Amino acid sequence: MRNTIAAGAVLLLGISSGVTGLGNCRVHKDYTIAGNNYCDAVKHIHYTSVSRTAKYNKVVSMDGCKKGSQQMGGPMAPFNEEVSMHFEGPLHLKRFAVYTPGSNKKRSEKTGVHQRRHNHQHFHQHNKEIREIQDRAVGDPVTQTMNGKVETWTNVYDGAGAATPAPFAPVAANKVVDSPSSVAKAPSAAPSYNAGTGSWGRQAYYSAAEGTAEGLVFLNTGRWNASLDFASADGSGHAASPQTLKDVVIEDGKQLVVMSDKPCLKDECGAVRADSVAHHGFDGAEKAFLMEFSMPITGKRGVPDERGNLVLLDKPGIWMLNAQIPRTGQFGSCNCWTSGCGEFDLFEVLTEGMDRAKSTFHMDVRGGNSDYFERPTTSPITVVVVLAGDSSSAHIRILDGGHNFDQTLSASAIEDFCTDDDATSTFDVTTLKDGLYPS
Repeated sequence: MRNTIAAGAVLLLGISSGVTGLGNCRVHKDYTIAGNNYCDAVKHIHYTSVSRTAKYNKVVSMDGCKKGSQQMGGPMAPFNEEVSMHFEGPLHLKRFAVYTPGSNKKRSEKTGVHQRRHNHQHFHQHNKEIREIQDRAVGDPVTQTMNGKVETWTNVYDGAGAATPAPFAPVAANKVVDSPSSVAKAPSAAPSYNAGTGSWGRQAYYSAAEGTAEGLVFLNTGRWNASLDFASADGSGHAASPQTLKDVVIEDGKQLVVMSDKPCLKDECGAVRADSVAHHGFDGAEKAFLMEFSMPITGKRGVPDERGNLVLLDKPGIWMLNAQIPRTGQFGSCNCWTSGCGEFDLFEVLTEGMDRAKSTFHMDVRGGNSDYFERPTTSPITVVVVLAGDSSSAHIRILDGGHNFDQTLSASAIEDFCTDDDATSTFDVTTLKDGLYPS
């Protein structure tokens, strides 16, 4: 999602303009507004056949922005790769959670050690000491030398739930971590949660009212300074260390990026922009995002930025990107976006002041369902997004009456989220056409 219009350019009114498929569009006298199709207000959009087999141009080196061909494929491709979540104001994010299916394994192998923090408490680094702790039995004494100091405690980690092993301190901001040995002490760390077979476990959580965040980090970037930084607590600027977002409305035109709290160690995330805060995204073909938010009307209209380009306002949005994109630079050309590595607009207002939100894919094909969601301008709503790898389907559903954000979601709850009803609009992704943009 890019809300900057170059000076002198023709106003395109949203990147989806002219490419949105008609989906289940019923016959309306006036369903096109500002070049975008709006058919019926719905509560559930169900995308089928979300599984692309194609190649994209992956950034392999920031030195001269060298790119190489990268194959994508499998259920939910390209969104089976790590994704980042993006929120643009005016938007009041009340709660947010990420869930993944459990297994019969002792603990999750893909997601790193997650951290719990309150208000201005800081994140920790995952490292080899934690992995050693995880192999011990509950009640065993643990003695470790960390950063030159001997620490002793009783192990309470049983391999399934959130424990509190010896804590670790944050890494210096704006750098990719060279090795785990640079980590110092900090409070309250917890491993990822495996809910067990048949349930989905919460891997990340944020509550504005509680002032709590775990398993995630809030980042942002300047519109022209493409390096990621830790976001300030009010979301309007940058910080030297991880902050919990306050219970505030994200400002009109400001963007926040949410990634996991697992930092990129050395080159495990591939190419990363210099001086950027580099974190892993949310991985896997099966994952669910639960969000409570509102999108108030501000009445503001576009203003020129420092370069004379028009910045569109009062058009909030929520979308996910292939996490490589923000790590190499969301703005500009040194990323894989134009070659189709993946953007999924989940709840996006395309026109300033519009009371309707759309969903759109940007992959090797682009477009989406022309039914729409009503913008929650006064009261928050709860929305769930499910990427269901077992059926290669994606679901965006407004949950009337809200929903709990518990540590575990049952398989039946996930099934309910994905079940079609009278408020469902379906769309077959295989009907979309070529979506590549000029590089």
